[in-house]
Amino acid sequence: MKPVLSVEHLTKKIGGRTIVDDISFTVNPGEIFGFLGPNGAGKTTTIRMLVGLIKPTSGSIVIGGHNLQTHFLEAIKQVGCIVENPELYPYLTGRENLEHFARMIDNIDDDRIDEVVRLVELEKRIDETVKTYSLGMRQRLGIAQALLGNPQLLILDEPTNGLDPAGIRELRAFIRRLAQEQSISIFISSHILYEIQLLCERVAIISHGKVLKTAAVSQLVGDDSKVEWSLNPIPQAIKQFSELPYIRNVEQLGKESVMVHMPVEKIAETNQLLLASNIQVSAIRPMNQTLEDIFLEMTGGEGIG
Repeated sequence: MKPVLSVEHLTKKIGGRTIVDDISFTVNPGEIFGFLGPNGAGKTTTIRMLVGLIKPTSGSIVIGGHNLQTHFLEAIKQVGCIVENPELYPYLTGRENLEHFARMIDNIDDDRIDEVVRLVELEKRIDETVKTYSLGMRQRLGIAQALLGNPQLLILDEPTNGLDPAGIRELRAFIRRLAQEQSISIFISSHILYEIQLLCERVAIISHGKVLKTAAVSQLVGDDSKVEWSLNPIPQAIKQFSELPYIRNVEQLGKESVMVHMPVEKIAETNQLLLASNIQVSAIRPMNQTLEDIFLEMTGGEGIG
């Protein structure tokens, strides 16, 4: 299975400063892929290179089997993109907006417009003016616009910006359905980590222009959990924890409390070992590891944006 998007050793330098530093990742067919990073990490610069708005200093971008640098038109035809709120004409109807953008693409007829309207479930409102649409409806119309050319890859930059919780849930369900039913690969850059955890199959975490890790979300959040232990005596307990190969990041929280990262399935075994060492355990509180925990740990607590 060939990836829809393949990025290899991509670098961008501006004015002697390295903005994106030798990053590599792939997006597979029908996959929802998250791109996460704090402010200034290089996310927007990467997206601009992916859609051909700026040229890389070095490295390659291959979309749908076409190299973006050497076969630009063939590659860019495989991409639909929305950066934050889509640019729409508010005094035109939804259909008129799509007809306007369709004129810029070869071989887009009324049947294709009707098809994308059905895909984004706007049939009942497509002939009303866009100024009457909710923000969520405008997002879906923007996605319909991006889908007109039948792309293999859809790039969404902060797609839930400004949406209320109901709108976010609606957009999440729609994106999932789009990937599953249409086999479209979706690349999402977002600062809402909870949504990325619910939505994406894999993520790349970028900081200071470098990709720190690319992995399945289930792998990232499923390996370890934080577990708070209330016990006594603390020094002996910390020593015991440090000798166990599956324990990491032992942190003393108080006079009788420590936080450790460990597999949840090892809690019972660890409790028995502590009791056998005459360590009194009064409470065990597992806390599920989230993508936000992983992100902050990997980026040294940098703010997401």
